[in-house]
Amino acid sequence: MSDQALHISGAVTMAVIMFTVMALCAIVFTYMERKVSAYLQSRYGPMRTGGFHGWAQAVADMLKILGKEDIIPAEADKGLFMFAPILVLLGSLLAWAAFPWAPGFVAADLDLGLFYIFAVSSMVVVGILMAGWASNNKWALYGAARGAAQMVSYEIPLALATIPVIMYTGSLKTSEIVIAQQGGIMHWFVFRDPFLFIAFFVYFISSIAETNRGPFDMPETESELVAGYHTEYTGMRFAFFFLAEYANLFLVSMIASMVFLGGWWAPLPFLDFLPPALTFVIKGFLMVFANMWVRWTLPRVRVDQLMHLCWKVLIPITLVCVVGSGLIQMAFGSPN
Repeated sequence: MSDQALHISGAVTMAVIMFTVMALCAIVFTYMERKVSAYLQSRYGPMRTGGFHGWAQAVADMLKILGKEDIIPAEADKGLFMFAPILVLLGSLLAWAAFPWAPGFVAADLDLGLFYIFAVSSMVVVGILMAGWASNNKWALYGAARGAAQMVSYEIPLALATIPVIMYTGSLKTSEIVIAQQGGIMHWFVFRDPFLFIAFFVYFISSIAETNRGPFDMPETESELVAGYHTEYTGMRFAFFFLAEYANLFLVSMIASMVFLGGWWAPLPFLDFLPPALTFVIKGFLMVFANMWVRWTLPRVRVDQLMHLCWKVLIPITLVCVVGSGLIQMAFGSPN
């Protein structure tokens, strides 16, 4: 077999593995969110399906949605309507390829890895606009316009919050960013200087808005826009949007784990026995839990409050963090 054929087969195998992992994560996060929201609201959540604490509820939901009819509205732009969910999911799937799960275990260890992740994840915005426009439904179009404006705006503080880390490492390579945090919890970038600590929380807030989740779920305000850009979708096409939401949630959580929380490095020496990939994933799951906690605790904000927070609060704060972190490095030198 030629080298080109080997590369193609390897890429296809990796894509299948990543899609499978993404689907499993969506199932786990669906059950996790049901339980987290239930406990925060003094409820039990799913208890019957599958027996122990309703563990099979997410599997049952998946099987149910597979049996739903796939309806394409007569007045929809059929080509764009069918392609939009695939594009939204593809943006998340491609970004996963640059994650350094463990030393030497990364599908694509690119020199511009972090830039690549932000670039391909921006494809989600195009897919959302495509879904709203192709549906030929005013509620879907309004929801898509809201979603695009929100995501494009919050990509700015999201990316700016990572610049101090890039300044410390001098690299956009994801594996080098993680390696630079070796040495325990106090070597993680979130604790490296006060400005990075602030930048981490700016990143966290921006990541919630970037994934269109509460309290920033403006594109899907049921009382105003029915279901936003999802309105006309059914069956597996709707499931693709659902899958992409949790894939994006895990994506931004894993970026936080990689950039600020040490990646595959354990926080304390006695935890070094854990496999590096497991440590990385546990941190990502903790960030997902924090995201769900915020979603089910805070009420939805208004559109004007959402944009005010981005342009007049978070972006200026991130610019201050970039300058402040740079001054600290000039004064004391970078440890790397």
